[in-house]
Amino acid sequence: MRVVVIGGGAAGFFAAISVKEHHPQAHVQLLEKSDKVLSKVRISGGGRCNATHRVTSVGHLVSCYPRGGRFLRKAFALFGQADTVKWFEGHGVELKAEPDGRMFPVSDDSGTIINCLTSTANELGVELRTGRAVAACRYQSGTAFELSLQDGSSVTADRVIVSTGGHPKATGYDLLSAMGHTIVPPVPSLFTFNMPDEPIRELMGVVVDPVRVRIIGTDLEGQGPLLITHWGMSGPAILRLSAWGARLLNAMRYEFVAQVNWLGGRGEVQVRSDLASLAVEIGRKQTFNANPFLLPKRHWAHLLHKADIDGSRPFAELAKRDHNKLIDLLTNDRYTVRGKTTFKEEFVTAGGVVLDEVDPTTMESRLVPGLFLAGEVLDIDGITGGFNFQAAWTTGRIAGMLGDRSLA
Repeated sequence: MRVVVIGGGAAGFFAAISVKEHHPQAHVQLLEKSDKVLSKVRISGGGRCNATHRVTSVGHLVSCYPRGGRFLRKAFALFGQADTVKWFEGHGVELKAEPDGRMFPVSDDSGTIINCLTSTANELGVELRTGRAVAACRYQSGTAFELSLQDGSSVTADRVIVSTGGHPKATGYDLLSAMGHTIVPPVPSLFTFNMPDEPIRELMGVVVDPVRVRIIGTDLEGQGPLLITHWGMSGPAILRLSAWGARLLNAMRYEFVAQVNWLGGRGEVQVRSDLASLAVEIGRKQTFNANPFLLPKRHWAHLLHKADIDGSRPFAELAKRDHNKLIDLLTNDRYTVRGKTTFKEEFVTAGGVVLDEVDPTTMESRLVPGLFLAGEVLDIDGITGGFNFQAAWTTGRIAGMLGDRSLA
């Protein structure tokens, strides 16, 4: 049996390995259009590779996917988070969980994951061919495929697994749309908020945790650490918000007002009470040094400046109006967003092949027998934290079974 896997990313490598682990006699070719493989794996998590998340419950896991959670429920029952951790450990890579649940190799080096995947594929006999872009894939009767490459050559296969990743434009899915599949138009899913007119950008590098962010005029809300950048705001709170609001924020042309509660969602009444209880302890301190909620010093100074409060004055001497301004900023600060930023190789898209056209228990196309799909080419995307890689491992693993459910 000849199997061709298109796309040398996380899902593609895992699918190719899965084919050889489940069908040792199969001849497997892994075609990658560029001269590099596993690019996202290399840069993920700041070069450490956020391979998955600590969440093991299928119910909890699927809730972390703005799109595709229902589809993945059946898939995770076949190969879930615990299976991923076990697989990597069985191949010499131990994963560790950080306090926020993200899991990384204990080496803190994405190269460990890359070496594991490439060496395992090589040992199993997967034939890796880089610089091989597929221009067209034609299905012939008898579950045979002919793939035309852009260099003029062609490859035949009995089974094809497409794992070409997400694309910023719908044309990136032409290979599959030409085979009859419906494509949900892609839009960015994980991105930072650009705030070109906001002075808070001067606090680049400051992290505030926990924070709650809401988009005025919508039901969108994100919580967690917030990172202030040269462009505006990023960090888990913003990235989660961008994932859940991907399509709505795209429709708004990325122009809106973000409401920020710098105390993780504490209400005005609670904050006022907290300040009153701390009055004796911090009353004699200069307001800048008082910093009652232990915010980063630069950030606290920014809020005092925004409230037009002299930080050198004793906290006890602040007028009622000063307290009101400060409480309002702590619980109801607002920033104008005008645009977004996505990292070139780290983008995640909302969009791809319509999930109704794929069997979640085999990853086989319901339209083209013998065609399987895995990874971000499907209309699946998760929030930040390792969930997108988990979807890649799961769908790749199942696709590599080539429809044989008895191997699960």
